[in-house]
Amino acid sequence: MANHETERRASGRRGLLTGLAGLAAGATLGAGRPSAPAPPGVVLLGAYTSDLGGGGASGAAGSGPSTSTGLGVGIGLASYDRKTGRMTAAGVIEGVADPSYLALHPRGHTLYAVNERQNGTVTAVRLADRRILGTRTTGGALPCHVSVHPSGRWLLTANYLSGSVAVHPIDATGALAEPSDVVAHLVPPPGPDQESAHAHQIITSPDGRFVLAVDLGNDTVYTYRLDPTSGRLTRITHVSLAPGAGPRHLTFHPRGKFAYVANELDNTVVVCAYDPSTGDLSPGPARPTGSGTGGARNYPAHILVGKSGRFAYLANRGHNSIARYAVEASGARLRLLNTVPVRGDFPRHIAFSPDERLLFAANQRSGSVTVFRADPGSGRLTPSGAPYPAPGAACALVRF
Repeated sequence: MANHETERRASGRRGLLTGLAGLAAGATLGAGRPSAPAPPGVVLLGAYTSDLGGGGASGAAGSGPSTSTGLGVGIGLASYDRKTGRMTAAGVIEGVADPSYLALHPRGHTLYAVNERQNGTVTAVRLADRRILGTRTTGGALPCHVSVHPSGRWLLTANYLSGSVAVHPIDATGALAEPSDVVAHLVPPPGPDQESAHAHQIITSPDGRFVLAVDLGNDTVYTYRLDPTSGRLTRITHVSLAPGAGPRHLTFHPRGKFAYVANELDNTVVVCAYDPSTGDLSPGPARPTGSGTGGARNYPAHILVGKSGRFAYLANRGHNSIARYAVEASGARLRLLNTVPVRGDFPRHIAFSPDERLLFAANQRSGSVTVFRADPGSGRLTPSGAPYPAPGAACALVRF
């Protein structure tokens, strides 16, 4: 691959997007050959165009209409300038319906998208030629989150409406088999004003030992162990947050000793101590989101922590801002620094560029992506250019 100095010199150059194979692997340069200019980065855009109504966890009460990226049903593609963040349309991966959340295989060769519909499914796409490798049921309704186990052998999905999580085997080509396990969140009972469980996220712990599932409907985070042979989940423990908190999204501090939970319904963030030996979470006091107490209601969505572990960011839907926090006490404390207007409506997802000098916000209701420069020293966000039009933008997967 091009060395760091070459990449630095080329970071501001623009070029044509030559294909998605570059997502899977960089080109190897022969000895003595001059390095080619680095191509622009790539953003893959999941979209969901259903009217959100209130502040439902996945932002949908039904299956909604087919997704439109502006170029057709499917996953939108854009290139971006790695220095300025300026985005340029680069086509669409067609034939993927309502792809609200996206995840990439650890080896980079396959993209996965949940199809957020009443009869939930997940689709695998080979990036080298954009070929759809197949679509499988998630065993539930309105799947809204997908992640890949670090081993690359298992895909994990969360079914919002049916309150369940599923595991799919992944074969050597990146294609999916039918679920090896589907687990419903039957206990504890639903929280205030909730009729049932609503699984909203499923991820693997930083050390790969446990799988954690966040459920908005019963205010609970579950810890599972994944059997590496059968692909079945065994519940190890669970922790309940405040009644009516509505936990939506969890992310870990890079050191793996603390996790941060964005609570959609009570408009808070909670720092949880994490025991990597047992998978236990111990919630601390609720922290503010910077949205104030007056005006429109706010529904926190996605929380993000940088690789340095010094700053955290929260997408505020309703207040339509991104909150910036200082991460203190080795990860044990979040201190709100400020909020920045997102210049869009209902930011559902935020993501860094790989070098973390740019932050992308997918604004679902306004159908746009806002790009910010992120200062590595202060964590301060500065808008960079006009928002990029992306109807139904629900997820921005950002790659070189």
